[in-house]
Amino acid sequence: MAIFPFLRKKDFFSYGEQQSILEAIRGAEQKTSGEIRVYVENRCRFVDPLDRAGEIFWGLKMDMTKDRNGVLVYVAMRDHQFAVFADQGIHEKVGQQFWEREVEIMKEHFLKAHPADAIISVVRDVGAALQTNFPFDRGS
Repeated sequence: MAIFPFLRKKDFFSYGEQQSILEAIRGAEQKTSGEIRVYVENRCRFVDPLDRAGEIFWGLKMDMTKDRNGVLVYVAMRDHQFAVFADQGIHEKVGQQFWEREVEIMKEHFLKAHPADAIISVVRDVGAALQTNFPFDRGS
């Protein structure tokens, strides 16, 4: 099974980068009841990246978390477009400025040609926000 099964045409990340991204996701999700997914594709033509992220978010049924705290980090590598799409529960806790700041962080990393670092940074920030607002509860 592929680590990033949605990468069909070419691998955008080295094996080490893939492992670092996965570790960031695992580390973040161990501390929260929230869900974080990363979706990477080649292009995002003719569609706003936030709209595309929403389409993927709903398609993956990420709105099915109990507390509505799923977050999708979306990247179109070739077009250098990205978005962070969050469900209602976490969005209401952190607000629009949080997501806008995360997109700016991604943009800075992409300008330096560090897309894996962009994803890892955002996953960690989102994980911290989820942990603060939706800590993992072993009893439930």
